[in-house]
Amino acid sequence: MPRGGARAVSGPPPDPRSLRSAKVMDKGGWRTLPAEGRQAPAPEWPLTTPSDRELDLWDELWAKPQAVAWADMGQELEVGLFVRTLAEAESPDARLDVKKMVRSYLDSLGLSVAGMNRNRWKIAPAIEEAEPEGPAVNVEPARRPSARDRFRVVTSGEGS
Repeated sequence: MPRGGARAVSGPPPDPRSLRSAKVMDKGGWRTLPAEGRQAPAPEWPLTTPSDRELDLWDELWAKPQAVAWADMGQELEVGLFVRTLAEAESPDARLDVKKMVRSYLDSLGLSVAGMNRNRWKIAPAIEEAEPEGPAVNVEPARRPSARDRFRVVTSGEGS
């Protein structure tokens, strides 16, 4: 087995705000997923006969923002396997290795923060459509003085 060197998930996840990651963004870039999630209905269940819990999870997952990317990449089978594993892991007597598999799926499908970073996905800010109730009040937050504001010129006195 090889030793050392880069692995697929070695090192810290990429940061979209870092300057070093900016160079990589020029090559691959970050994908912005819609905050409202995937609007299309869930695809057909890809595995053998599902349980009611599996169907609930399936519909829930395919409404998430990450589902837009899954649909583009044709990951119906992977999401189905995750759903089946998650349903199994929810049982009180679930084995530890099944629970570890769920964590792995969370990362690979971009359902965790680390998984989102590794896949170079970010979710667009949600657009709030609700109008604020009551009169609009323009309250500016208290301004913290800058370093320049905190300095004062000290002149030596003439008699000192």
